[in-house]
Amino acid sequence: MTNLASFIVIDDDPLNNTICRLTIKKALGVTDVKTFTDPLEGLAYVTNEYPETISNNRPTFLFLDINMPIMNGWEFLEQYDILSDSIKNSIKLYILSSSVDDRDIEKANADRNIVTYLAKPITKEIIIDLVNS
Repeated sequence: MTNLASFIVIDDDPLNNTICRLTIKKALGVTDVKTFTDPLEGLAYVTNEYPETISNNRPTFLFLDINMPIMNGWEFLEQYDILSDSIKNSIKLYILSSSVDDRDIEKANADRNIVTYLAKPITKEIIIDLVNS
């Protein structure tokens, strides 16, 4: 499987970003995976560089952590919400977090921009299910 999808991972934990990258590549083969430990850099990419790739006809999956310094996931989502519909409609956004707080899960599931809440660590099976859904 190649080039089925592209992925953006925004998490301040470099180890989780490495796990995500390796798991995605193991599940799908050669795939575009962008990782950001700084949520501001991730937002800048989604805002400024990502729009150039929208016409590639590949779905884009964005995994967003909640608990990050500088800008947490909820603050990221406030900025994401004001992006153009063409950007938001081309990205399937998931919270990927180790938080077990029911309030975080409820808040994520209530947000119109979030597909669902996923618990860390991501698995090969989850990646395959997301791409095939």
